Amino acid sequence: MLFLPQQGRLTLLTEMGRIDVGPGQVALVPRGVRFRALLPDGQARGYVAENHGSLFRLPDLGPIGSNGLANARDFATPTAAFEDVDGPFELIQKYLGRLWTTTLEHSPLDVVAWHGNLVPWRYDLSRFNTIGTVSFDHPDPSIFTVLTSPSDIPGRANADFVIFPPRWMVAEDTFRPPWFHRNVMSECMGLIEGAYDAKADGFAPGAMSVHNLMAGHGPDVASWRAASEAELKPHKIEGTMAFMVESCWPFRPTEYALSCEALQKDYDAAWGGFPKAQLP
Repeated sequence: MLFLPQQGRLTLLTEMGRIDVGPGQVALVPRGVRFRALLPDGQARGYVAENHGSLFRLPDLGPIGSNGLANARDFATPTAAFEDVDGPFELIQKYLGRLWTTTLEHSPLDVVAWHGNLVPWRYDLSRFNTIGTVSFDHPDPSIFTVLTSPSDIPGRANADFVIFPPRWMVAEDTFRPPWFHRNVMSECMGLIEGAYDAKADGFAPGAMSVHNLMAGHGPDVASWRAASEAELKPHKIEGTMAFMVESCWPFRPTEYALSCEALQKDYDAAWGGFPKAQLP
């Protein structure tokens, strides 16, 4: 489970130690590892991505070389800790898509030593080394990939975790925000802080947008007009952190999400009113 706090901190107590994570950081607890989440600020809000496929790993860098994007050295492992506490503890475990519960007579976080290569971790998103174009064309979002869970089809991941951090925009003769597109990956986007350069209004921190595979989408009218009329000079995008979880599988909203008062039912109106482009 990948935790992405947006407001407030989390303390994750795991069988392998303690991880403190706050906005601007992410943490992962591998499947099968028991944990308890505490709220040191009293409350917290954010996102969770549950990966059912191959384990998340760093993407292959290919022509980029040995350095860039997320570097292995920046992933922090837990602070060693254990609980020697007797008493009733409820243990909830997910199995075959359902939640099961049992009661133990002691804390399950009483592991004093372990050996293996599957470990919880924390990553500071500000350590991501962004790669971008210094000539022309808007690059594919794969250059922003922090983690990937590959599928059996190259280039079509079970899940990719992608971020859009502060960065310089210098491309010339180019529409700089994401262009209008559709593809064979579903996109679930969230916003940790600031604003996203392809959404002018309505996409606030803590919000989420879903564009399933083969669903065409792109910037709204205001973002398109601003980017089309902007002077193309070096520009730094600051004070923002957006992310995307891409998957070859369709995302299916829950009944709760579809009936939530915060649901933006006229979301597709963001693409209404586009004028015809004037060709030179």
